[in-house]
Amino acid sequence: MDSSFVANSQETLARDTSSVSEFWQEKYRNEAGKNWDKFYNRNKTNFFKDRHWTDREFEELRPGHVFSESKPVLLELGCGVGNFIWPLIERNKDIRVYACDFSPRAVNFVKANENYTEERCTAFVCDITQDRLADTIPPHSVDIVSSIYVLSALPPEKQAAAISNIVETLKPGGRVLLRDYGLYDLAQLRFKAGHKLDDNLYVRQDGTLSYYFSTERLHELFARHGGLVEQENKYVFKKLVNAKKGIDSVRVFVQARFQAPLDAAGDNVLAPANAESIDRDYDIVIDDPTVSLSNE
Repeated sequence: MDSSFVANSQETLARDTSSVSEFWQEKYRNEAGKNWDKFYNRNKTNFFKDRHWTDREFEELRPGHVFSESKPVLLELGCGVGNFIWPLIERNKDIRVYACDFSPRAVNFVKANENYTEERCTAFVCDITQDRLADTIPPHSVDIVSSIYVLSALPPEKQAAAISNIVETLKPGGRVLLRDYGLYDLAQLRFKAGHKLDDNLYVRQDGTLSYYFSTERLHELFARHGGLVEQENKYVFKKLVNAKKGIDSVRVFVQARFQAPLDAAGDNVLAPANAESIDRDYDIVIDDPTVSLSNE
């Protein structure tokens, strides 16, 4: 990251010296799933847009990729109401999807969708920080795990347990594809006093959590703790310009690929991509609700 951007961001964050009481700290951390269930009760299927951009950034999702040679199995974490699933299964006719969320209402919306068929998709309720995924999915049977704006909804002390849970489902050579909120993102800098629970962890007005990742934190979770091979791990920048007001703002995301070793020696299916953090502009249509900053 640019040193002046980091310095300015750190100065902004340092101004917030407020604290949240121990009671509310524990309540927010323990009721993350409950608050997302309330979110879907309020917003139904109307808040998210379908994510048509994912196979543009992650070639593993495209038909004809090496993972598509024998009908790939994908696990989507935090499936919400299915905005990742529906474009994917329409374009990739061979893929088989497991989709989980810790919101029962979200899972019910997925099952009620006209595109849902049990031959292509199995949706189930699961808190990945404590419910064993392998109770629903055969261990070491998944080619691809997608985690799109999901781990940020978990408090940091529960993230490692989620990674261990995920790793148990991966085939040798299987991959985790991740996109999430990055350190010093505009949304983080705009939180008002009284929303910070911990370093890089905040609570929105609706009670849902938002954690902002560094690439180092992702490496710690997936490579050091999870034993996966880092193939890509970088910052992605999206510059927002308000010409009328003369204001430039920056959204910061993390994007990563981690791969399960092919064998005990740690050989990979493909040579790892350059894992060094990369700064670049990224032109996509942002389709996650928190990106609009409306919940903060």
